[in-house]
Amino acid sequence: MMNRKGVYFLLFTFNFLLLFLSCSRLPNVQGKGETFLQGVWNQDSITNQAQLQNYTQHHFKFTCDSFYVDFTTHAKVNYYEEDCFNNGVWKEHAKGTYQVRNDTLILVGNFTKENYKQKVSGCYRNGQYVSSFKVNSWSAEKLELENLSNQTELKLNLKEKITCVQKAL
Repeated sequence: MMNRKGVYFLLFTFNFLLLFLSCSRLPNVQGKGETFLQGVWNQDSITNQAQLQNYTQHHFKFTCDSFYVDFTTHAKVNYYEEDCFNNGVWKEHAKGTYQVRNDTLILVGNFTKENYKQKVSGCYRNGQYVSSFKVNSWSAEKLELENLSNQTELKLNLKEKITCVQKAL
């Protein structure tokens, strides 16, 4: 019969092996993302845009689990310093990663400069970009989203299909 120290040693060794074997290292590559989103999507027009005080057109690029978005805002009213207002038309950019959960597209990233490098100051928005969209419908050429924060509808057209080639992180 074993003494107590031997039993404790065997229990410790067994638990350590169980813990070690149950863990798996995640691959050091980006995720695959959603196949139906892969590509460049453009919002070509906005319903009733002439009647709106301001509106924003979106240009998305989804590649693997990453997104890049360019916003072009048109405004009739100036909410910014004169240097930033730019005669009522300006661009913003963001990048990050996305997830699709059921019918919801969740984008989490940061506002960036035009070259998608981090933006820490300047005109318009900076810092974290977080947005959620309901996927109303999609086909090979069209994607309809509804912004869950302001209920605006985005009708996007596929401009270029992209095949995900995962890159090392």
